[in-house]
Amino acid sequence: MPNHKSAEKRMRQNEKRKQINRSNRTRVRSSIRKLRVALESGDAQESKTLLPATVSTIDKAVQKGVLHKNTAARYKSRLTASANQAAAK
Repeated sequence: MPNHKSAEKRMRQNEKRKQINRSNRTRVRSSIRKLRVALESGDAQESKTLLPATVSTIDKAVQKGVLHKNTAARYKSRLTASANQAAAK
């Protein structure tokens, strides 16, 4: 437990940020999971609509500091390649 006022405030801030970061990380993971499920099921139409939304979610996560930009680029690249491959079938 914190012994100083500033430490108490920092603890409150850390808890608040933790909740925000968890929310953003969950949003990204859910979005990616939905897209992967659509790709695996072979639903080209749904994956075509989910891809831009997922890329947007990933980009927002980078801006908020939840993901590193190279990690985001890797996710976007692999998901786009999978979506293009599924659309070609």
